[in-house]
Amino acid sequence: MNKLPQITASFWIMKICATTLGETGGDLLSMTLNVGYAVSSLILIGFFFVTLIAQLATKTYHPLLYWIVILSTSTAGTTMSDYMDRTLGLGYMKGSLILVTILLAILAFWRWSVGTVSVEHVRTRKVEALYWAAILFSNTLGTAFGDFLSDDSGLGYGGGVLLISGALVLVLLANYLTSISKVLLFWVAFVLTRPFGATFGDILTKPHAKGGLDLGTIGSSSVLISILGLLVIYASLTLKKEKPVLVISEE
Repeated sequence: MNKLPQITASFWIMKICATTLGETGGDLLSMTLNVGYAVSSLILIGFFFVTLIAQLATKTYHPLLYWIVILSTSTAGTTMSDYMDRTLGLGYMKGSLILVTILLAILAFWRWSVGTVSVEHVRTRKVEALYWAAILFSNTLGTAFGDFLSDDSGLGYGGGVLLISGALVLVLLANYLTSISKVLLFWVAFVLTRPFGATFGDILTKPHAKGGLDLGTIGSSSVLISILGLLVIYASLTLKKEKPVLVISEE
């Protein structure tokens, strides 16, 4: 059985909420608590593997567990990206190029070994492991790209959010109005929601002088985890009744 959620409108809302929380949560650990990017990455990667093992061991879809794994990839991706770009000094552009190469390699191997990268065909542990590897690196890539838009491109946090929002609207229109592969559009949308969350998270946490709302990492993370928690409860309660509304998947 497929242990993944249906790709509905609520899925994308929860994905954006989880990725934004990943940005604020990762910054909370590495910067606010001053743990550092390297140690934070080790802690969060360890947490990711613990949640991943639990997810792989299950035989059915559990909303709470699934979104905990998504959140673990998002927080780990935040600190991993910051470690590469800042501590190692690779910079946002070079870091993004390295990560997009890794992500494309994972998807290419998945496509070669299975025949499709559609999430509707994630029905074995091997394919599920590839799915989570792709998600981890897509979230790490999204952080690097979001930071590039916010800091190096000159767009700022607000401009970055507007640009990615426009790109997501174009993906949605392409889904309904063109014959472009639904699988391709899904992964494009999946990757784009991460830099959207990264830039939106920066808007929430950064001081007014830098164009943010100055809510801080603790306040922003508390609000976001409350919203995501409510959505997970709703998804659990309506699991058997939920029907696709906004589908970006293989027909």
